[in-house]
Amino acid sequence: MGNPLQPGTPDLNALGWVEYGARRGIHRILDVLERQGLSTSMLVCGVLAERYPDMLRRIAETGHEIVAHSWGMDVIPAYLDEDAERANIGRTTDALERACGVRPMGWISPRASPSARTARLLAEAGYAWHGDTMNDDLPYVVRFGERSITAFPGGMEMNDTPHAIRYGNAPRQMLELFEDWLDYVVHHERGAVRLNPSIHGHVFGRLSGIGVFEELIRRARALDDCWIGRQGDAVRHLRQALGHAVR
Repeated sequence: MGNPLQPGTPDLNALGWVEYGARRGIHRILDVLERQGLSTSMLVCGVLAERYPDMLRRIAETGHEIVAHSWGMDVIPAYLDEDAERANIGRTTDALERACGVRPMGWISPRASPSARTARLLAEAGYAWHGDTMNDDLPYVVRFGERSITAFPGGMEMNDTPHAIRYGNAPRQMLELFEDWLDYVVHHERGAVRLNPSIHGHVFGRLSGIGVFEELIRRARALDDCWIGRQGDAVRHLRQALGHAVR
């Protein structure tokens, strides 16, 4: 609101703003994806499996990939020691699997901020990929002895939260950015690249942003050689091409 409450005061306004995502925004996003006939990857914290199990079941039953997003947004791997981080991975993974019947194969930490050991611990836990890096345009395989995990780089350029909340940009400005992005890729890039617009249920899941999200999809689908899908499927394709098994 621009006028923070005094320290120690419960901010129920902020709580309600975030709860909108699970109560309303995610269902609006799922409706858009159903109209467009698309399956995507959706980041879900473990605590939501306890609070909104019906939401998780709808996500899974409509063909979307559930990506583990730590237990909560305040449980950041960079702050945890190894035992606590291993426990967080296990707790989150088990909660998501119980809620929707599917064990997640991908993980992205809050803020995409891992510890130096996160990728190794995820590989040990059986994860196929993580998105805790921004160091490339394409996924690549990282090995830890006999185990390996695919790093699937992301980016913050097309994320609705910093775009609209931190910097105060209008939703339609993201569409302009996306069009510039596509134009450059089509005319100048010689190989494959990944473009990963990211939206949140409590941000662009609102009426002010959902139309822009659907228009982003339309613009991408108008291209002849653009694949839109789940990150886990892209990882399977990569690892099969390299001769690595993926569960």
